Amino acid sequence: MEQLNNAFTLFLSLLVEAIPFLLLGVLLSSLLLIFIDERWLITHMPKHPVLGAFAGSCIGFLFPVCECGNVPVARRLIMQGVPMPVAIGFLLAAPTVNPIVIWSTWIAFHDRPEIVILRVVFSLSIATIVGYVFSVQTDLKPILQPAIALGTIRAQPKISTGSSLLDGGDFMLGSGGVAAKRMTQDLIQPPQKSLRANFDLVLDNVIQELRELGGILVLGSAVAAAIQTLTPRELIVSLGEGPILSIVVMMILAGSISICSTVDSFFALSFAATFTSGSLLAFLVFGPMFDLKSIGLMLSIFKPKAIFYIFAIATQLTFILTLFVNFHVS
Repeated sequence: MEQLNNAFTLFLSLLVEAIPFLLLGVLLSSLLLIFIDERWLITHMPKHPVLGAFAGSCIGFLFPVCECGNVPVARRLIMQGVPMPVAIGFLLAAPTVNPIVIWSTWIAFHDRPEIVILRVVFSLSIATIVGYVFSVQTDLKPILQPAIALGTIRAQPKISTGSSLLDGGDFMLGSGGVAAKRMTQDLIQPPQKSLRANFDLVLDNVIQELRELGGILVLGSAVAAAIQTLTPRELIVSLGEGPILSIVVMMILAGSISICSTVDSFFALSFAATFTSGSLLAFLVFGPMFDLKSIGLMLSIFKPKAIFYIFAIATQLTFILTLFVNFHVS
């Protein structure tokens, strides 16, 4: 009974932490509908894949959201036609490379400034590399969910061919094409409307995204709370003595407990006396990119195969960079 109470308490705490940032991300993504023109974004973002991925990784300074709120913003950017390297760079780096998280990390590790600096540098590097890798994927339909892929098609300039781009999207979505066509046309390229009409558009989109993403967030929080309750912390600490094993343990821990990036530095601080610097960085860098909640939310954008590749590349890069810290910096 005590474990059940602890799991329920953790479940509620995860929701209390995450829901405000999910609301913020959904609100920001909805405001993009009326305040940011997708043509402006495409024009002003760097065309070079490396520069585009790096620019996307730095957008977190403008949109300070955690790993719960960054998904709806990234989804809106993709549906507005922003290049994939930019969107993936934002998706992976925004939960860490933003003023709120940098400030909270500094408060927790003010006596170890290298942790703060390397967290930002590693997050920017990994997000830029992953974004660049996905720049070679010119056809987005194999990696995006059908409705999102249809949105990107609608956002692209129309090419004079024998068939309509929108018809292609209808074929891809099957019988749901008509409804998706209407939704995409309203959300991706909304006409100029009155203030009341724009407010209704934003409100409708907020409700739609909260209904979709909120359920995934609740499920992910429940799984994370169960794992955190059933795994004794003493066992985790005992596994964190080696330079390699400690990194693996902290990456698994970061992915399973799903702590919000705005407060995860204080959780990592409790392991600072027993874990290596590289393993602490692995927790702080990898967790905001991939945890149980964010993977569930990413499924609203990407197909499982694409998420696997993003996860695999980010995992390897995190391990290599933090292992270098353990052997050469610590």
